[in-house]
Amino acid sequence: MENEVLKAIRERRSIRRFKPEQITDEELKTILEAGTWAPTGHGSQEPFIVAVQNADQRATLSKINAEIMGVTSDPFYGAPTQVYVFAEKDCDNNVKDGSLILGTMMLAAHATGLASCWINRVDQMVNYPEMQQFMKQWGLPDGLIGVGSLALGYASSHPHTVKPRKEDYYRIIK
Repeated sequence: MENEVLKAIRERRSIRRFKPEQITDEELKTILEAGTWAPTGHGSQEPFIVAVQNADQRATLSKINAEIMGVTSDPFYGAPTQVYVFAEKDCDNNVKDGSLILGTMMLAAHATGLASCWINRVDQMVNYPEMQQFMKQWGLPDGLIGVGSLALGYASSHPHTVKPRKEDYYRIIK
């Protein structure tokens, strides 16, 4: 069976090299809106999605993430846009819902010719005063957890090889 969605799922790759040019507003809104169509438990639409293109804020956020990771390099690989997903701490589906949103945005990015990479450690970033200050500036409520984030932009290179899927990845029980 073949269709464009299945093709995008097979072809999407995490990209770790980005061009410095910023993506267009239309491209960004397309990706963010795609995230809003991801399923959420009971259709609650609880999570919050924040795209950061401000260079100073991106630099601060990259520095926090790098500190947590124990590196001095940019964990966002120089991507011109960082996208964060937050969810209510007390929501039973917080991580599941936020993860579906991030995955949906990654597929949408690929389908529209953009590159993305899931970036971890947002769950720890929310404990930093600078991040808490940004979250207030962004108009987010208190009591949120960080689910994950994306590096988003135009790819400056693509992986040449694709890791084959393992033989026993799934099972069918009838």
